[in-house]
Amino acid sequence: MKKTLLNIVKVIVFFSVGLGILYYLYSSFSAKYVVDCMAKGQAEADCDFGTKLIEDFKSARPFWIFMIFVTFTISNISRAMRWKMLIKPLGREARLINTFLCTVIGYFTNLFLPRAGEVIKAGVLSKYENIPAEKVMGTVVLDRLLDVISILIVSVLALLLEYDKIWGYFGGPMKAFFGGFGWQTLLLVGGLVLGAVLLLFFFRSTFAETGFYKKIAKVALGFKEGILSIGKLDNVPLFLFHSVLIWVMYFMMVYVSFFAFAPTENLPPVAALLAFVFAAWGIVIPSPGGMGSYHYLTIVALGLYGISEFDAASFSNISFCTIQLATNISFGILGFAIIGYLNRNYKPLDIVDDAGAHKS
Repeated sequence: MKKTLLNIVKVIVFFSVGLGILYYLYSSFSAKYVVDCMAKGQAEADCDFGTKLIEDFKSARPFWIFMIFVTFTISNISRAMRWKMLIKPLGREARLINTFLCTVIGYFTNLFLPRAGEVIKAGVLSKYENIPAEKVMGTVVLDRLLDVISILIVSVLALLLEYDKIWGYFGGPMKAFFGGFGWQTLLLVGGLVLGAVLLLFFFRSTFAETGFYKKIAKVALGFKEGILSIGKLDNVPLFLFHSVLIWVMYFMMVYVSFFAFAPTENLPPVAALLAFVFAAWGIVIPSPGGMGSYHYLTIVALGLYGISEFDAASFSNISFCTIQLATNISFGILGFAIIGYLNRNYKPLDIVDDAGAHKS
Protein backbone atom coordinates (compact mmCIF):
# COMPACT_ATOMS: atom_id res chain seq x y z
CA MET A 1 0.00 0.00 0.00
CA LYS A 2 2.82 2.39 0.91
CA LYS A 3 4.59 1.67 -2.38
CA THR A 4 1.40 2.34 -4.36
CA LEU A 5 0.83 5.64 -2.56
CA LEU A 6 4.47 6.63 -3.11
CA ASN A 7 4.17 5.92 -6.83
CA ILE A 8 0.97 7.97 -7.00
CA VAL A 9 2.73 10.87 -5.29
CA LYS A 10 5.65 10.56 -7.72
CA VAL A 11 3.32 10.63 -10.73
CA ILE A 12 1.58 13.73 -9.36
CA VAL A 13 4.90 15.47 -8.70
CA PHE A 14 6.37 14.63 -12.13
CA PHE A 15 3.23 15.72 -13.96
CA SER A 16 3.10 18.88 -11.87
CA VAL A 17 6.64 19.76 -12.96
CA GLY A 18 5.81 19.25 -16.65
CA LEU A 19 2.43 20.96 -16.53
CA GLY A 20 3.91 23.84 -14.54
CA ILE A 21 6.50 24.51 -17.24
CA LEU A 22 3.86 24.19 -19.97
CA TYR A 23 1.53 26.58 -18.15
CA TYR A 24 4.32 29.12 -17.78
CA LEU A 25 5.22 28.87 -21.48
CA TYR A 26 1.59 29.07 -22.62
CA SER A 27 0.82 32.05 -20.38
CA SER A 28 3.94 33.90 -21.51
CA PHE A 29 3.45 33.24 -25.22
CA SER A 30 -0.30 33.82 -25.12
CA ALA A 31 0.08 37.42 -23.98
CA LYS A 32 2.87 38.13 -26.47
CA TYR A 33 0.95 36.47 -29.28
CA VAL A 34 -2.03 38.78 -28.81
CA VAL A 35 0.22 41.83 -29.08
CA ASP A 36 2.06 40.47 -32.12
CA CYS A 37 -1.16 39.39 -33.84
CA MET A 38 -2.93 42.71 -33.29
CA ALA A 39 0.15 44.56 -34.57
CA LYS A 40 -0.41 42.73 -37.85
CA GLY A 41 -3.93 44.12 -38.11
CA GLN A 42 -5.90 41.21 -36.67
CA ALA A 43 -8.82 41.71 -34.30
CA GLU A 44 -8.11 40.73 -30.69
CA ALA A 45 -10.86 38.10 -30.86
CA ASP A 46 -8.92 36.36 -33.65
CA CYS A 47 -5.64 36.37 -31.73
CA ASP A 48 -5.93 33.35 -29.48
CA PHE A 49 -2.67 31.42 -28.99
CA GLY A 50 -4.47 28.21 -28.08
CA THR A 51 -6.38 28.32 -31.36
CA LYS A 52 -3.11 28.77 -33.26
CA LEU A 53 -1.60 25.71 -31.56
CA ILE A 54 -4.64 23.61 -32.47
CA GLU A 55 -4.77 24.81 -36.09
CA ASP A 56 -1.03 24.28 -36.56
CA PHE A 57 -1.34 20.78 -35.12
CA LYS A 58 -4.15 20.02 -37.59
CA SER A 59 -1.97 21.27 -40.44
CA ALA A 60 0.77 18.69 -39.76
CA ARG A 61 1.36 16.52 -42.85
CA PRO A 62 0.30 12.89 -42.24
CA PHE A 63 3.02 11.31 -44.38
CA TRP A 64 5.83 12.84 -42.33
CA ILE A 65 4.05 11.99 -39.10
CA PHE A 66 3.98 8.38 -40.32
CA MET A 67 7.71 8.59 -41.07
CA ILE A 68 8.30 9.50 -37.42
CA PHE A 69 6.67 6.18 -36.48
CA VAL A 70 8.90 4.41 -39.01
CA THR A 71 12.14 5.89 -37.65
CA PHE A 72 10.94 5.25 -34.08
CA THR A 73 10.35 1.59 -34.94
CA ILE A 74 13.75 1.20 -36.60
CA SER A 75 15.54 2.76 -33.61
CA ASN A 76 13.80 0.43 -31.17
CA ILE A 77 14.40 -2.68 -33.25
CA SER A 78 18.07 -1.71 -33.32
CA ARG A 79 18.08 -1.10 -29.56
CA ALA A 80 16.38 -4.44 -28.99
CA MET A 81 19.02 -6.19 -31.10
CA ARG A 82 21.80 -4.43 -29.19
CA TRP A 83 20.25 -5.41 -25.87
CA LYS A 84 19.94 -9.00 -27.11
CA MET A 85 23.68 -8.98 -27.78
CA LEU A 86 24.36 -7.79 -24.21
CA ILE A 87 22.18 -10.51 -22.73
CA LYS A 88 23.75 -13.39 -24.65
CA PRO A 89 26.94 -13.49 -22.51
CA LEU A 90 24.65 -14.11 -19.50
CA GLY A 91 23.85 -17.51 -20.98
CA ARG A 92 20.54 -16.75 -22.65
CA GLU A 93 19.64 -16.22 -26.31
CA ALA A 94 16.80 -13.81 -25.61
CA ARG A 95 14.00 -13.52 -28.15
CA LEU A 96 14.12 -10.34 -30.23
CA ILE A 97 10.39 -9.81 -29.82
CA ASN A 98 10.86 -9.85 -26.05
CA THR A 99 13.71 -7.34 -25.99
CA PHE A 100 11.74 -5.11 -28.39
CA LEU A 101 8.50 -5.22 -26.41
CA CYS A 102 10.30 -4.71 -23.10
CA THR A 103 12.07 -1.68 -24.61
CA VAL A 104 8.81 0.02 -25.63
CA ILE A 105 7.20 -0.97 -22.31
CA GLY A 106 10.07 0.84 -20.59
CA TYR A 107 9.51 4.00 -22.64
CA PHE A 108 5.79 3.87 -21.89
CA THR A 109 6.41 3.54 -18.16
CA ASN A 110 8.82 6.48 -18.18
CA LEU A 111 5.97 8.72 -19.35
CA PHE A 112 4.32 8.26 -15.95
CA LEU A 113 7.28 7.50 -13.67
CA PRO A 114 10.51 8.89 -15.13
CA ARG A 115 13.46 6.46 -14.75
CA ALA A 116 11.11 3.68 -13.57
CA GLY A 117 10.90 2.30 -17.10
CA GLU A 118 14.42 0.85 -16.85
CA VAL A 119 13.43 -1.17 -13.78
CA ILE A 120 10.13 -2.32 -15.30
CA LYS A 121 11.62 -3.45 -18.60
CA ALA A 122 14.38 -5.34 -16.76
CA GLY A 123 11.80 -7.04 -14.54
CA VAL A 124 9.55 -8.02 -17.44
CA LEU A 125 12.43 -9.45 -19.47
CA SER A 126 13.72 -11.27 -16.38
CA LYS A 127 10.31 -12.89 -16.00
CA TYR A 128 9.94 -14.12 -19.56
CA GLU A 129 13.59 -15.03 -20.21
CA ASN A 130 14.18 -16.56 -16.75
CA ILE A 131 17.31 -14.50 -16.02
CA PRO A 132 18.06 -13.08 -12.54
CA ALA A 133 16.65 -9.55 -12.43
CA GLU A 134 19.87 -8.00 -11.12
CA LYS A 135 21.82 -9.39 -14.10
CA VAL A 136 19.28 -8.01 -16.57
CA MET A 137 19.38 -4.71 -14.70
CA GLY A 138 23.13 -4.67 -15.17
CA THR A 139 22.67 -4.77 -18.95
CA VAL A 140 20.07 -2.00 -18.68
CA VAL A 141 22.50 0.14 -16.67
CA LEU A 142 25.13 -0.48 -19.34
CA ASP A 143 22.60 0.45 -22.03
CA ARG A 144 21.92 3.74 -20.21
CA LEU A 145 25.64 4.43 -19.83
CA LEU A 146 26.08 3.95 -23.56
CA ASP A 147 23.25 6.42 -24.12
CA VAL A 148 24.94 8.97 -21.86
CA ILE A 149 28.14 8.59 -23.86
CA SER A 150 26.16 8.89 -27.10
CA ILE A 151 24.32 12.06 -26.11
CA LEU A 152 27.61 13.62 -25.02
CA ILE A 153 29.19 12.75 -28.38
CA VAL A 154 26.21 14.15 -30.30
CA SER A 155 26.22 17.28 -28.11
CA VAL A 156 29.92 17.85 -28.83
CA LEU A 157 29.23 17.38 -32.55
CA ALA A 158 26.44 19.98 -32.41
CA LEU A 159 28.72 22.34 -30.47
CA LEU A 160 31.49 21.98 -33.07
CA LEU A 161 29.11 22.58 -35.97
CA GLU A 162 27.13 25.42 -34.42
CA TYR A 163 29.48 26.87 -31.84
CA ASP A 164 28.66 30.50 -32.65
CA LYS A 165 24.91 30.01 -32.27
CA ILE A 166 25.18 28.01 -29.06
CA TRP A 167 27.75 30.27 -27.41
CA GLY A 168 25.85 33.34 -28.57
CA TYR A 169 22.83 32.12 -26.60
CA PHE A 170 24.41 30.50 -23.54
CA GLY A 171 27.70 32.40 -23.27
CA GLY A 172 26.37 35.40 -21.35
CA PRO A 173 24.37 33.46 -18.72
CA MET A 174 27.24 31.01 -18.20
CA LYS A 175 29.73 33.81 -17.58
CA ALA A 176 27.31 35.41 -15.12
CA PHE A 177 26.78 32.12 -13.28
CA PHE A 178 30.41 31.09 -12.94
CA GLY A 179 31.48 34.65 -12.26
CA GLY A 180 29.09 34.84 -9.29
CA PHE A 181 28.21 32.12 -6.81
CA GLY A 182 28.62 29.28 -9.32
CA TRP A 183 32.19 28.27 -8.47
CA GLN A 184 31.52 28.43 -4.74
CA THR A 185 28.47 26.21 -5.13
CA LEU A 186 30.39 23.67 -7.19
CA LEU A 187 33.21 23.60 -4.64
CA LEU A 188 30.75 23.11 -1.78
CA VAL A 189 29.00 20.22 -3.52
CA GLY A 190 32.34 18.67 -4.44
CA GLY A 191 33.54 18.94 -0.84
CA LEU A 192 30.40 17.26 0.50
CA VAL A 193 30.72 14.38 -1.98
CA LEU A 194 34.41 13.95 -1.16
CA GLY A 195 33.64 13.95 2.58
CA ALA A 196 30.97 11.25 2.15
CA VAL A 197 33.38 9.08 0.12
CA LEU A 198 36.10 9.44 2.78
CA LEU A 199 33.68 8.48 5.58
CA LEU A 200 32.64 5.34 3.69
CA PHE A 201 36.29 4.48 3.07
CA PHE A 202 37.44 4.83 6.71
CA PHE A 203 34.42 2.97 8.13
CA ARG A 204 34.14 0.44 5.29
CA SER A 205 34.76 -2.61 7.52
CA THR A 206 31.96 -1.64 9.89
CA PHE A 207 29.63 -0.82 7.04
CA ALA A 208 30.42 -4.15 5.31
CA GLU A 209 28.93 -6.11 8.24
CA THR A 210 25.48 -4.58 7.91
CA GLY A 211 22.62 -6.44 6.24
CA PHE A 212 21.99 -3.44 4.02
CA TYR A 213 25.52 -3.61 2.64
CA LYS A 214 25.30 -7.36 2.00
CA LYS A 215 22.03 -6.93 0.13
CA ILE A 216 23.46 -4.10 -1.95
CA ALA A 217 26.63 -6.11 -2.59
CA LYS A 218 24.62 -9.06 -3.92
CA VAL A 219 22.68 -6.83 -6.29
CA ALA A 220 25.90 -5.04 -7.30
CA LEU A 221 27.49 -8.36 -8.27
CA GLY A 222 24.56 -9.02 -10.59
CA PHE A 223 24.89 -5.52 -12.00
CA LYS A 224 28.59 -6.11 -12.52
CA GLU A 225 28.00 -9.31 -14.48
CA GLY A 226 25.45 -7.57 -16.66
CA ILE A 227 27.70 -4.57 -17.27
CA LEU A 228 30.75 -6.74 -18.00
CA SER A 229 28.75 -8.53 -20.70
CA ILE A 230 30.04 -5.86 -23.10
CA GLY A 231 33.47 -7.50 -22.87
CA LYS A 232 32.05 -10.83 -24.09
CA LEU A 233 30.31 -9.65 -27.25
CA ASP A 234 30.36 -11.98 -30.25
CA ASN A 235 30.29 -9.20 -32.84
CA VAL A 236 31.69 -5.82 -31.73
CA PRO A 237 31.32 -4.11 -35.17
CA LEU A 238 27.63 -5.06 -35.28
CA PHE A 239 27.18 -3.78 -31.73
CA LEU A 240 28.77 -0.45 -32.67
CA PHE A 241 26.61 -0.30 -35.81
CA HIS A 242 23.44 -0.58 -33.73
CA SER A 243 24.77 1.97 -31.25
CA VAL A 244 25.19 4.48 -34.07
CA LEU A 245 21.96 3.55 -35.86
CA ILE A 246 19.86 4.10 -32.72
CA TRP A 247 20.99 7.72 -32.47
CA VAL A 248 20.87 8.36 -36.21
CA MET A 249 17.21 7.32 -36.10
CA TYR A 250 16.61 9.57 -33.09
CA PHE A 251 18.01 12.46 -35.12
CA MET A 252 15.88 11.45 -38.12
CA MET A 253 12.75 11.53 -35.97
CA VAL A 254 13.34 15.24 -35.44
CA TYR A 255 14.49 15.92 -38.99
CA VAL A 256 11.50 14.30 -40.69
CA SER A 257 9.20 16.13 -38.28
CA PHE A 258 10.56 19.39 -39.76
CA PHE A 259 8.82 18.45 -43.03
CA ALA A 260 5.52 17.93 -41.24
CA PHE A 261 5.19 21.63 -40.41
CA ALA A 262 5.42 24.42 -43.02
CA PRO A 263 7.51 26.98 -41.02
CA THR A 264 10.27 24.40 -40.39
CA GLU A 265 10.26 22.47 -43.67
CA ASN A 266 13.20 24.41 -45.16
CA LEU A 267 15.50 24.26 -42.15
CA PRO A 268 18.87 22.53 -42.76
CA PRO A 269 19.83 19.18 -41.20
CA VAL A 270 22.17 20.93 -38.76
CA ALA A 271 19.15 22.75 -37.32
CA ALA A 272 17.53 19.36 -36.72
CA LEU A 273 20.73 18.21 -35.01
CA LEU A 274 20.68 21.18 -32.65
CA ALA A 275 16.95 20.83 -31.98
CA PHE A 276 17.48 17.11 -31.35
CA VAL A 277 20.31 17.74 -28.87
CA PHE A 278 18.37 20.43 -27.02
CA ALA A 279 15.25 18.26 -26.89
CA ALA A 280 17.28 15.24 -25.73
CA TRP A 281 18.62 17.21 -22.77
CA GLY A 282 15.08 18.39 -22.10
CA ILE A 283 13.96 14.78 -21.74
CA VAL A 284 16.58 14.30 -19.02
CA ILE A 285 14.48 16.59 -16.76
CA PRO A 286 12.29 14.38 -14.49
CA SER A 287 8.92 15.18 -16.04
CA PRO A 288 6.75 12.84 -18.17
CA GLY A 289 8.69 12.40 -21.41
CA GLY A 290 10.39 15.75 -20.79
CA MET A 291 7.03 17.54 -20.83
CA GLY A 292 7.59 21.28 -20.68
CA SER A 293 11.39 21.14 -20.71
CA TYR A 294 11.29 19.43 -24.13
CA HIS A 295 9.03 22.22 -25.42
CA TYR A 296 11.13 25.03 -23.95
CA LEU A 297 14.49 23.80 -25.23
CA THR A 298 13.07 22.98 -28.67
CA ILE A 299 11.70 26.53 -28.88
CA VAL A 300 15.12 27.89 -27.90
CA ALA A 301 16.89 25.77 -30.56
CA LEU A 302 14.53 26.78 -33.37
CA GLY A 303 14.76 30.42 -32.32
CA LEU A 304 18.47 30.28 -33.17
CA TYR A 305 17.42 29.68 -36.80
CA GLY A 306 14.94 32.51 -37.02
CA ILE A 307 11.75 30.56 -36.29
CA SER A 308 9.35 32.72 -34.29
CA GLU A 309 8.70 31.52 -30.77
CA PHE A 310 5.02 31.07 -31.67
CA ASP A 311 5.77 28.76 -34.62
CA ALA A 312 8.49 27.04 -32.58
CA ALA A 313 5.93 26.42 -29.83
CA SER A 314 3.59 24.83 -32.39
CA PHE A 315 6.41 22.65 -33.72
CA SER A 316 7.42 21.56 -30.22
CA ASN A 317 3.80 20.65 -29.57
CA ILE A 318 3.56 18.61 -32.78
CA SER A 319 6.87 16.81 -32.26
CA PHE A 320 6.29 16.14 -28.56
CA CYS A 321 2.79 14.76 -29.08
CA THR A 322 4.03 12.56 -31.94
CA ILE A 323 7.50 11.50 -30.80
CA GLN A 324 7.05 11.39 -27.04
CA LEU A 325 3.36 10.60 -26.64
CA ALA A 326 1.74 8.92 -29.66
CA THR A 327 4.64 6.58 -30.43
CA ASN A 328 5.48 5.66 -26.85
CA ILE A 329 1.87 5.23 -25.75
CA SER A 330 0.74 3.20 -28.77
CA PHE A 331 3.78 0.90 -28.75
CA GLY A 332 3.77 0.64 -24.95
CA ILE A 333 0.13 -0.39 -24.75
CA LEU A 334 0.73 -2.90 -27.54
CA GLY A 335 3.72 -4.29 -25.65
CA PHE A 336 1.80 -4.78 -22.41
CA ALA A 337 -1.12 -6.29 -24.33
CA ILE A 338 0.70 -8.96 -26.32
CA ILE A 339 3.92 -9.90 -24.49
CA GLY A 340 2.17 -12.38 -22.20
CA TYR A 341 0.30 -13.99 -25.10
CA LEU A 342 3.43 -14.31 -27.26
CA ASN A 343 5.28 -16.01 -24.39
CA ARG A 344 2.50 -18.33 -23.25
CA ASN A 345 4.30 -21.43 -24.55
CA TYR A 346 7.86 -20.07 -24.56
CA LYS A 347 10.44 -21.96 -22.50
CA PRO A 348 13.79 -20.13 -22.39
CA LEU A 349 16.84 -22.38 -22.57
CA ASP A 350 20.45 -21.88 -21.53
CA ILE A 351 22.99 -21.43 -24.31
CA VAL A 352 25.06 -24.60 -24.79
CA ASP A 353 28.65 -24.26 -25.99
CA ASP A 354 30.43 -26.56 -28.45
CA ALA A 355 31.54 -28.89 -25.64
CA GLY A 356 27.97 -29.39 -24.50
CA ALA A 357 28.29 -27.28 -21.33
CA HIS A 358 25.71 -24.72 -20.32
CA LYS A 359 26.98 -21.16 -20.35
CA SER A 360 26.07 -18.98 -17.40
